[in-house]
Amino acid sequence: MVLPFVHTKERAMARMVHCVKFGRELPGLDRPPFPGPLGQRIYEQVSAQAWRLWPQQATLIINHYGLSLGDPNAQQILMKAMEEFFFGENAPMPEGWTPPTAAPAKGGPRRK
Repeated sequence: MVLPFVHTKERAMARMVHCVKFGRELPGLDRPPFPGPLGQRIYEQVSAQAWRLWPQQATLIINHYGLSLGDPNAQQILMKAMEEFFFGENAPMPEGWTPPTAAPAKGGPRRK
């Protein structure tokens, strides 16, 4: 049984998982992101850092395919895309990959 937190005298330590996306031990999610087998699998094998990549990918898929999340078929397409994103053949990130730093936008190019 995996406990959500391991307590020490100094502080609580986050639950660690071997992340399938990054291929290394990283802090996991606090709880499954949604009920069901896929939610449990994500909880057990996807780090919190990798999970934070999903919203941007989901937005890209929703916009590309014009999905309406009120449609059960669209929800199914998004769930399959999520499974592929985390567990598919090309899911792991390249070795040594680190997330880009998000620098705030400074406006458009100067006009001459």
